[in-house]
Amino acid sequence: MKLRPYQLEAVAAVIAARKRGLRRMLVALPTGAGKTVIFSELIRRARREVLVLAHRDELLEQARAKIEAALRRTGDQRRVEIERGQTRASSAARIIVASIRSLHEGRIGRVLAGRELGLVIYDECHHAVADANRAVLERIGVFEQDWPGTLVGFTATTRRADGRGLEEIFEEIVAERTLEQMIADGYLRPLEGLRVQTQVCLDEVPLASGGGASAEALDFDEQALEQVVDVEGRNQLVARSVLELCRDRRTIAFCVGVRHAEHLSAALNRIGVRAALVHGEMPKDARARTLARFRAGHFQVLTNVGVLTEGFDDPGVSAIAMVRPTRSEALYLQCVGRGMRLDPSAKNCLVLDFVDLSKLEIVTTATLEGREVKPFPERENEGEGQPTIPIPIEDDRDEPPATLAEIVSRLCEFDPLTMAQREEAAAISANAWLSLGARGMMLHFHDHDGALRHFELRPRGAGRARGGVEVWLGERMLSRCANMSAAIEAVDHELPNYGDPSSARPEAPWRRHPVTPALAYALAQLRPPRRARDVGEAIAHLALELRPS
Repeated sequence: MKLRPYQLEAVAAVIAARKRGLRRMLVALPTGAGKTVIFSELIRRARREVLVLAHRDELLEQARAKIEAALRRTGDQRRVEIERGQTRASSAARIIVASIRSLHEGRIGRVLAGRELGLVIYDECHHAVADANRAVLERIGVFEQDWPGTLVGFTATTRRADGRGLEEIFEEIVAERTLEQMIADGYLRPLEGLRVQTQVCLDEVPLASGGGASAEALDFDEQALEQVVDVEGRNQLVARSVLELCRDRRTIAFCVGVRHAEHLSAALNRIGVRAALVHGEMPKDARARTLARFRAGHFQVLTNVGVLTEGFDDPGVSAIAMVRPTRSEALYLQCVGRGMRLDPSAKNCLVLDFVDLSKLEIVTTATLEGREVKPFPERENEGEGQPTIPIPIEDDRDEPPATLAEIVSRLCEFDPLTMAQREEAAAISANAWLSLGARGMMLHFHDHDGALRHFELRPRGAGRARGGVEVWLGERMLSRCANMSAAIEAVDHELPNYGDPSSARPEAPWRRHPVTPALAYALAQLRPPRRARDVGEAIAHLALELRPS
């Protein structure tokens, strides 16, 4: 198999990093980039035994088959065997593909006996910091100074929902590629995002227990979330939206729990959309049969709980319905990635987003550092005597019936890569607003003295859909607005009172100036360190990494 240029670059980066003395390294590539192809090539080049760690049974057989095929094409006859459950790798196996959960059970000693591992591949390694998984890595010896092997982790996201950073395990990101790069180069389908507004309010849904993780890092408590979103009216709206908007697209709908998935599947079938359900509690054979029938076109929609977020490859899927709200960037990214593989059946991937998920930051430059973002403080307006920003009032509406006209009236086009709504910025502002994902938006400009300043729009509170938006100038809060669109319009209107409006435009000359030594130093302090081509790119990196005070 001929590797793509970026896949060859990733292989070369791993080899170069090992020559530099690194032993624990990370490769961050989006779903659909062909991670298995890359680590199969690394395995082909390995001269000692290899251990491949994965989390789901479906991933094990898939990985074993691809690795074996890659080896056989070059005449390599090394044995590739699986270690999981009742299946045990033989002593003749040179390459073992193992369920890390099986190794939790004390089997790691038997796997290591008589073997000198030269390479450990960890697929979906954002799970690595979990205590049980880390214990397996410790037993292998990857943290010992004299360990002779190499650990290479592969993941589509380097951020965990619990806020723990992968720097606990890995020393450096040696290769990375963003979704935007993959789409621009024609390796993944472009995304088309449509948001369907519902009247379901998540303000009272508690967050899951996180063992000390920050509130920003926690996802919703699933049991409480399911009770709120699994209601007849919302399921009817979702079903009707899929019928009218997905048309002939094969669709995966991500649900909160099994009952939610059952009820949504029933709602779809009632209106003539052929749907089936898969979830982790199903017998393996039954799940495999359902997936096979879905691939064969017997069903248009699969409602599922969890099992299709990682390791599921079906290029015929071209629509994703995010029916479960989530605060987890990793989960959202994995779900959307299920519809991005190239296939003649569709030119793009349609993402239907329900219950306003715009608080999520979907794509960021890969970072090893876990996020610890404090909740925004409740503060009164400051700065008397300063120009104030008007606060438009937003009216609530009652829940209308889920007709096609109502669906169309609720539609809001957005960019699933950045979650920046075009109606919020590009369609209403000519200025260079930077999306900060969950933290809001930021606009840099020069004040009347020529100093670089910035406005920041911060969504307020846990229930951000209705909590309004705070407008900050540097460290001072100026005012509050009803929503993000109103805040952008207000700042754009008041900008001449604070500085040069032309300096806020994307084409402002200062954005293309060379990076100053001070900015270069600040970028070097980030983890991992960053580089920038110009001042505009540098301040974008810094803005995305700042923690709100």
